Amino acid sequence: MGRKSIKEVRQLEIIKAFYKLAKKEGYENSSIAKIANEMGVNPTLIIHYFKTKESLTYALLDYILDRYLLIYSIKEKGMLSDLHKIIEALFSKKWNLLFDDGLFYAFYALAFRNKKIKAKYKIILDSLRKTLTSIIERCNEQGLINVADPKVAADMIFVLVDGSYFYLSLEDDKTIYSEKLSFYKNKSYEILGIKP
Repeated sequence: MGRKSIKEVRQLEIIKAFYKLAKKEGYENSSIAKIANEMGVNPTLIIHYFKTKESLTYALLDYILDRYLLIYSIKEKGMLSDLHKIIEALFSKKWNLLFDDGLFYAFYALAFRNKKIKAKYKIILDSLRKTLTSIIERCNEQGLINVADPKVAADMIFVLVDGSYFYLSLEDDKTIYSEKLSFYKNKSYEILGIKP
């Protein structure tokens, strides 16, 4: 693969600045002018790459997908150990910190009014499930696990992930948070028929 173009590098800088600003001030309080101010550049530079805040929002959602898919970047090739690492990562602080909860839910709310954002969220969630399904299928093929329906198993694990993080985002007690997260993680292991 070749090096990234200057355009790609600059767009990524703008996306990251937008994320940082929106995380700090909220999506609704972010603007191209404020992003430019944070970056110390003229707003026309941002408009050159992203004509509107909406197009910048779509680019940020694509960036989120790329970040979430990092969960599947496992260096070892032992499939069962990969599956363990993925479950551990899904129910870890690292996973929860991949993208700010406030922004995640702000964009999620926008999905009910914006068909393109809704479609992008569906791509994100479907991609995560599809990749986990594929890993479960490979473990099945190798005789490492015996999951009757890998697609349903992957879906149920992400239902646990999504539901637990929403619910736990409301929990202030760190001990209760940790206990419940561990409980949900162990339920995922049960779905796969393997021990933690």
